[in-house]
Amino acid sequence: QVQLVESGGGTVQAGGSLRLSCAASGNIFSIGAMTWYRQAPGKQREFVAAITSGGGTNYADSVKGRFTLSRDNSKNAMYLPMNSLKPEDTAVYYCNAYITTRPGRSAYPYWGQGTQVTVFA
Repeated sequence: QVQLVESGGGTVQAGGSLRLSCAASGNIFSIGAMTWYRQAPGKQREFVAAITSGGGTNYADSVKGRFTLSRDNSKNAMYLPMNSLKPEDTAVYYCNAYITTRPGRSAYPYWGQGTQVTVFA
């Protein structure tokens, strides 16, 4: 079994900061790309940021310069410090990771349960 657990969500005033974490546990052989998505009320889930196993990153235009994604492969975890938060960043943030459980098997996408981020003006 593999689990992804997000943490670090909360409620902050606009301009404030939060740091999200996502940790994978269980029967893990390797982890490929790890990605953050978010879903605001009444909207579709959208891409926020992604990081490859080698540390290459990609960001949505809406968060570039404010969010910085990193990962610690030794801990099977990734971290998303979010600065200069805006009310439009309010959403449930979900962690996604492509995980291989055994050598020779294909990677499978796993999802966390989500963590709420609320930014008030």
